[in-house]
Amino acid sequence: MPHWNGYSKGPNITRPTKNHTINYSFSLFTRVFVLSQVKRQQRCHLRFTMVKGRQGERVRLYVRGTILGYKRSKSNQYPNTSLIQIEGVNTKEEVGWYCGKRMAYIYKAKVKKNGSHYRCIWGKVTRPHGNSGVVRAKFKSNLPPKSMGDKVRVFMYPSNI
Repeated sequence: MPHWNGYSKGPNITRPTKNHTINYSFSLFTRVFVLSQVKRQQRCHLRFTMVKGRQGERVRLYVRGTILGYKRSKSNQYPNTSLIQIEGVNTKEEVGWYCGKRMAYIYKAKVKKNGSHYRCIWGKVTRPHGNSGVVRAKFKSNLPPKSMGDKVRVFMYPSNI
């Protein structure tokens, strides 16, 4: 998103190819993750630059999911495990690839913390739930009840390919 002076707020990743340069524009959480990975693995082929505005379509590095509720039985519910429906995943076999992947529930709060109204609860896909592509996930802290029906981001890492 362009800043008031016409430049994007954070660094974009520029990756040189044979004949031209491709510019990617990422969200804040993705930028933080990419920067930490670059520092950790010392990848020298990525160059960070400021580019004017957003060029082309944004690259989404996550799959959308919907919070269905908590794991439960007839009379008990277990708020330490949440049920998530991942977009485009409809069978138990397709869930296998997502097991172990990180996910984030991002919500907006009234009070600013660390200069932002947005906060995040991180979690991980633990296993399938049933045969129709629903997954069980555990979050760092239990998801609040107001999160039911909201979206989560299921990231493509950690990857084993």
